[in-house]
Amino acid sequence: MRRFVIGRARNLFETSRQNYQFQRPLLSSSQSPFRFLSSTPVADSPSSSPSSSSSSTMAPPVTVNTINPKVLECEYAVRGEIVSLAQKLQEEIQTKPEAHPFEEILYCNIGNPQSLGQQPITFFREVLALCDHPSILDKSETQGLFSADSIDRAWQILDQIPGRATGAYSHSQGIKGLRDTIAAGIEARDGFPADPNDIFLTDGASPAVHMMMQLLIRSEKDGIFCPIPQYPLYSASIALHGGTLVPYYLDEATGWGLEVSELKKQLETARSKGITVRALVVINPGNPTGQVLAEENQRAIVEFCKQEGLVLLADEVYQENVYVPDKKFHSFKKVSRSMGYGEKDISLVSFQSVSKGYYGECGKRGGYMEVTGFGADVREQIYKVASVNLCSNISGQVLASLVMSPPKVGDESYESYSAERDGILSALARRAKTLEDAFNKLEGVTCNKAEGAMYLFPRIHLPEKAIKAAQAAKTAPDAFYCRRLLSATGIVVVPGSGFGQVPGTWHFRCTILPQEEKIPAIVTHLTDFHKGFMDEFRD
Repeated sequence: MRRFVIGRARNLFETSRQNYQFQRPLLSSSQSPFRFLSSTPVADSPSSSPSSSSSSTMAPPVTVNTINPKVLECEYAVRGEIVSLAQKLQEEIQTKPEAHPFEEILYCNIGNPQSLGQQPITFFREVLALCDHPSILDKSETQGLFSADSIDRAWQILDQIPGRATGAYSHSQGIKGLRDTIAAGIEARDGFPADPNDIFLTDGASPAVHMMMQLLIRSEKDGIFCPIPQYPLYSASIALHGGTLVPYYLDEATGWGLEVSELKKQLETARSKGITVRALVVINPGNPTGQVLAEENQRAIVEFCKQEGLVLLADEVYQENVYVPDKKFHSFKKVSRSMGYGEKDISLVSFQSVSKGYYGECGKRGGYMEVTGFGADVREQIYKVASVNLCSNISGQVLASLVMSPPKVGDESYESYSAERDGILSALARRAKTLEDAFNKLEGVTCNKAEGAMYLFPRIHLPEKAIKAAQAAKTAPDAFYCRRLLSATGIVVVPGSGFGQVPGTWHFRCTILPQEEKIPAIVTHLTDFHKGFMDEFRD
């Protein structure tokens, strides 16, 4: 019997070797998706001869010409060429401080609050520390070092974690007890029920976006509606997954307004080109544009998605960052439910992150997506994709639950928590106003108000001579300006061309995150540079 099995296996292997040595036949749905490739060289293949090539002439196994072309197509300006130059300058400053006319690099290119001096929320960090080192919970000294409610919360969370170990894997959607807490937080925010089974905890919002693009994009004939300007995560993810970005332009003249008439026009154009538009991305509050959508506008967007059968992808990571008294954040789920639309009426995915808001915990990589309006069979596929990555990191999961369930009135930490939160948000509002005013005083620069988020996106009207100089340098005019700004001042901003913009217009994105004591110097350096630049290239 054993001899028969061995012989049978040998015959199967030999058959596989012969089949796959020369071709990879298409498989039917009933056949295995796996491929066996022969390690035996083909006799008449020139490449198999040891004398046919030598190590001196052999090409590298991987070059830019042989990698996935979708990777080449993908771009991410927020950490692009300007930032690479800034990092090089920073190294030069460390070794030779007198080499440049500035003492430090000021990274205004990315929403990374703690790198620019913002302090973490004490309550959040106390709970994290206790969860990561639970043995100190039983020590008497702990009562004097940590607040009572942070100790209680840590015990609650640890009881929800299998093995009480933050170093262990969790359920692929995230720890159930933490998802319960997040669902309760969403329900308290919106006034409508939330199901913990709709929540997928992720390493920040970005993996959740990638997951949805993987799900929705089948080929280049599938399109995703994105705002222009947009956060480059979306264009990069669409490119990596082989889809088509379908742009809709925000109206700068009306404070970066989103007009449904523009959506309808672009949808018609896309369909005329054979593109099947699958989803609409809305970033609210806006990145890089800083606008906060009015509820009436949101209702029109929901109605548009329902009528056209589009998945609504709501990027709501800046929901805590609203700086104007006449605007308020409303989640798209709340808006759709208030319109009477439920699970069977509209497919909606909401993204949230611990990286933004007043918490700014970018390096902890925590976030989630709430997935509603999908059938059980599709949900099963989303879970499958999530399970490939095993789970998101546990510290990020804990933080996501804390963000959606911070201290409440009566808790020992409430007053200190409220003071920290309000102090951060009010400082961001002041910085936004100071920088907005400074930009609007510059020659040829106009800047809309930052109603929310963490950025300003001023428009620069560049002299023709500067545009020609940029063309000669084979770079976009706004990138040319940003590079010159960096070289002269050490200030890092991102060219508008990295976010998309109306053709013939030029912008840059600047964060409002540098600490307040540094803002006056930034304004002075920026003003002096801009005056010199305009004088140099004046027509």
